[in-house]
Amino acid sequence: FQGLNRQALMVAKGIAKSMEPFIANESDFAKDGYHKAMLDLGTFDGEVYGLPFSVSLPVGYYNMDALGKAGITELPTTWDEVIDNCKKLHEAGFKNPIFWGWNITGNWFLQALMWSQGEPILKDGKVNFDGEAGLAALETMRKIFRECNMLNLSVGDAGKPFAAGEVAMHFWSTSAVGAIERSKGDFEVRTGEFPGMGQPPMGLPAGGNSVMFVSTSEDPEEIEAAWKFIKFATSGVGAAMVAETTGYMPPNKAANDTLVDFYAQNPNKHTAVRQAGLLRDWIAYPGDNGLAITQVIYDGLEAIVTGDYDDMEALQEELVEEVNDLLPN
Repeated sequence: FQGLNRQALMVAKGIAKSMEPFIANESDFAKDGYHKAMLDLGTFDGEVYGLPFSVSLPVGYYNMDALGKAGITELPTTWDEVIDNCKKLHEAGFKNPIFWGWNITGNWFLQALMWSQGEPILKDGKVNFDGEAGLAALETMRKIFRECNMLNLSVGDAGKPFAAGEVAMHFWSTSAVGAIERSKGDFEVRTGEFPGMGQPPMGLPAGGNSVMFVSTSEDPEEIEAAWKFIKFATSGVGAAMVAETTGYMPPNKAANDTLVDFYAQNPNKHTAVRQAGLLRDWIAYPGDNGLAITQVIYDGLEAIVTGDYDDMEALQEELVEEVNDLLPN
């Protein structure tokens, strides 16, 4: 299993093997109706190397009891509305009413703001956050962090204040729906689509994992067993099992068909499915410095959270310069 943003690296380094020979021998491979947008995430140079297993998107988690105390009855659809809600929540006694998952691995939420504007973070292997979209993404983060008085919490601690009822709006991955519903206090939780920057998002980066064939075995029985497991894990049955216990969305229509009643009874887990049409690549930075680039951007975003950086144009210029220096020539 490999993170969706690391598939390209696995293919480029020759670790993952094409699944086309296996697929060609399956007369009924299409029966599970893999969503094209999800299948495309694991397709490189026209060949399938990764089958989507568990796919997630960013969403909002809302403590409806807390929002009610602030007189808020509708879920926000834009970040300006989120900030307005923060002001009302401050007045209702919530000191730090929000957490926004800037620190999720792979700069996922920065990519979410870029894709919301229809722009990838990289284009043709080059920096693409050096223009208006990149600056708008940074300015949006600064405004959220400042005006909502957001605390700088680690990934491990980020969900605790929400579970305790201290944070009213928690922006995170759909993968956490099950965990959040199990850990929350005595209040109603509702999930909502990821807000947009003045308008609905044009796209969102797909999180989650795919199954890739990486075995070096030449034993036909081992190879066949691995392929059978891959088929089961990504089938309607396997995907439905994952969807029921987490918040990941199924990669195929067969699972969605079997989950109709489940989603009717568990609407919080259906939010991701409603956003499925927005799926875009979760881009990994190429070359040997990919992880270093991730860290450079992480450090820059944390400087916004802590207040060490308030000039977003200067930060944008610094990040672009550092990332360009680390990208392959």
